[in-house]
Amino acid sequence: MADIKYYDVILKPVITEKSMAGMSEKKYTFLVHTDATKVQVKEAVEKMFEGTKVKKVNTMNCPGKKKRRGMIVGETAKTKKAIVTLTEDSKDIEIFAGL
Repeated sequence: MADIKYYDVILKPVITEKSMAGMSEKKYTFLVHTDATKVQVKEAVEKMFEGTKVKKVNTMNCPGKKKRRGMIVGETAKTKKAIVTLTEDSKDIEIFAGL
């Protein structure tokens, strides 16, 4: 298992219609490092965003898609998404405030 620091765990937020609808229930979606565990994601969110308390973390591995260019067949990079649910008394994450 890789030694990943908390600032390397979260790569970027996922901005889709479904993830925006989940924000009303205090669910935020992030692209995370492929080797990150649920505990590491929880620790990273609580350290990076002051005043947040994580209730639970759901992760999903997304395999790379097959792509073709002529006769050459390759695959895009695999990714990992994490849906972070905050507690009721937790502050909202401010990255998503203007969206």
